[in-house]
Amino acid sequence: MELVVIRHGETRANAEGRYLGALDMGLNETGWEQVGTLAQELVRETPFQRLLSSPLLRARQSAEVISRALALPVQVIPAFRERHVGVFEGLTQAEARIRYPELWARNITRRWDEAPTDGESLDAVIARVSSGLITLADEARGERVLLVAHGVVAKVIRALTSSGFADFFGWQLHNGGRLVVNIPQAQSPIRFHRPAGQD
Repeated sequence: MELVVIRHGETRANAEGRYLGALDMGLNETGWEQVGTLAQELVRETPFQRLLSSPLLRARQSAEVISRALALPVQVIPAFRERHVGVFEGLTQAEARIRYPELWARNITRRWDEAPTDGESLDAVIARVSSGLITLADEARGERVLLVAHGVVAKVIRALTSSGFADFFGWQLHNGGRLVVNIPQAQSPIRFHRPAGQD
């Protein structure tokens, strides 16, 4: 299976450098332009058999533009929603540092097994996305699949399928950008996980 992961178009929060997470914000003007351009590029490529999307509005709006261009229905997959960053959502890094100095001092968003208050740990995101990938790999063997998702989801998919976690915090997929990974058809059940103790 070839999986092409698209990060949704830009939102106002992205443009302002805010933690967006589970906040359900739509695309801004730049975001609509990004996905419109991308959709026209995708039309000229090898056809896709599936178009999937995170349930969050910014991803669904992006997927709907692509859906019209490719004449493919959108299937919403909750496993590929963005990480919830709890009390940091909607804040810039500067605002988070001022409002929650103890959490910020612990570099809480970059700890695998912890999260900002009321948020989701990276390990929980990895487990959720892994489950989604296992299901998808079983259902879409040999297909070319397009997934419209988010920045952290793209980081996780890249780390689990091709690159490992060494540069997890340094690599970033820009809005409207794409990541291509290949998931081979396995004779035994596929397992995705973060190696224990890996930084």
